[in-house]
Amino acid sequence: MFETSPAKPEPGVFVILGGSGDLTRRKLVPALYNLAREGLLPERSAVVGYGRSAMTDQQFRSRLREGVERFSRTRPVDAGVWEALGARTFYVQGDYGDAADHARLRATLAGVDERCGTRGNRIFYLSVPPHVVVPALEALSASGNLERRRPCEQDDACYLRVVFEKPFGRDLESARALNAHIDRLLDESQTFRMDHYLGKETVQSISVLRFANSVFEHVWNAQTVRAIRVTVAEALGMEGRGGSFDSVGLLRDILQNHVLQLLTLVTMEPPAALTAEAVRDEKAKVLRCLRRLEGPEVRRSAVRGQYGGGTVDGRPVPAYREEEGVAEDSTTETFVGIRTHVDNWRWAGVPIYLCAGKRLAESLAEVAVEFKEVPPILFRAVEGVELQPNRLTLRVQPDEGVSLRFATKVPGLTPALRNVKMDFPYGSASPAGSPEAYERLLLDVMAGNSALFARRDEVELAWQFAGGILDAWEAEAPAFPNYAPGTWGPVTPGVFFREDTDYSRAPGARGV
Repeated sequence: MFETSPAKPEPGVFVILGGSGDLTRRKLVPALYNLAREGLLPERSAVVGYGRSAMTDQQFRSRLREGVERFSRTRPVDAGVWEALGARTFYVQGDYGDAADHARLRATLAGVDERCGTRGNRIFYLSVPPHVVVPALEALSASGNLERRRPCEQDDACYLRVVFEKPFGRDLESARALNAHIDRLLDESQTFRMDHYLGKETVQSISVLRFANSVFEHVWNAQTVRAIRVTVAEALGMEGRGGSFDSVGLLRDILQNHVLQLLTLVTMEPPAALTAEAVRDEKAKVLRCLRRLEGPEVRRSAVRGQYGGGTVDGRPVPAYREEEGVAEDSTTETFVGIRTHVDNWRWAGVPIYLCAGKRLAESLAEVAVEFKEVPPILFRAVEGVELQPNRLTLRVQPDEGVSLRFATKVPGLTPALRNVKMDFPYGSASPAGSPEAYERLLLDVMAGNSALFARRDEVELAWQFAGGILDAWEAEAPAFPNYAPGTWGPVTPGVFFREDTDYSRAPGARGV
């Protein structure tokens, strides 16, 4: 999306801090393997894992090979592609905050440069717990791994980049402190804040759908749009993440990043150019216009929930407070619903509904743009179902695609109307399947294209919006649990489900 990445970036060393973790095995290395399989990964590129677990190079390679076999989108594994990539894969054991261990890492990287011809190019991927990020950065810097002057400093193709996984801070104060720390060590152009949702096919296509099709852009405003809904729902519970999730919560984990990033792309103005900075300028403008909720307004326009125990598809499932690692009296939210507005010329008066939750009725992520109804005059006497407003739905997952709901006549001699859906699944356009989000994003990191990564001001503006809600919630103890597993969460009339939009169906419910 936006700036076009070169067909094949310059080779470099992909250094994964947290190399022995699940993200490396499930997502990062399978993505690199598929890039190599497609001929998009430079043949001399190398992978170095860094972690606390004791492992030899061969053990690390075997672990990654098993991950590619299980989690790659393309199977069976191409033995030749993997053997070539595996031969350039290495492992260093060390503590994340130990400068001496990082000095050993630097020596290993120098050897990889000599062996593979990677010319000092580095991508450091920090797949580590939030509390480890700053110590890891300090150790990388103290050991010389983050030196701004690279061996090929006169060559524009030479690079040093650092990728940060979410969460990026836990509130505005911590996000600002982390940004200030990063600014002391890196340029913003070297900093890539990862949100894997932005690498998904539907998300990349939002701007094309809007700005390359006059049929949509001319009606993309408050004159014709009745409401916008962004929904990220998960049918699963904690799946072993209870301990880490309990200190974060749904608002910080999903809504503050995934949901708000989707909203900015759907509501931003046309950028001056298809460049990273121009696009991120417009996204930041949306976040500045996003109406903040504070104090009493939080009670009127936001709802939180936590799932209890019950049965789903005939199987018993535990309450959130019964999940492994979760406090038995936890007040951490597993559902968030927010009603707000983007207070600018284009969207004045249009309600924005943001919804995310776990243990809901279905797993889906989508953006729905609901258009205003036509005057109910011409077809009042016609038989058939009650006509519903036109709705354009951008499906992020599962089954990425775009659908449009509209009314039509039922074929036959008797006049009758019905609602139908015109659907375009992205999978139909690519028999081989869409690339995984991490494939797109890692390729962009190698190319230095930051359009799909959040900029510093975006992160801080998102935390400003979330902060008022978090403060209000922390001041009042919730009555949890308040929704059953396998449902669409707590329904609070007059708060999240307002009379000014048709929410007789649960948020995110599928169907025409």
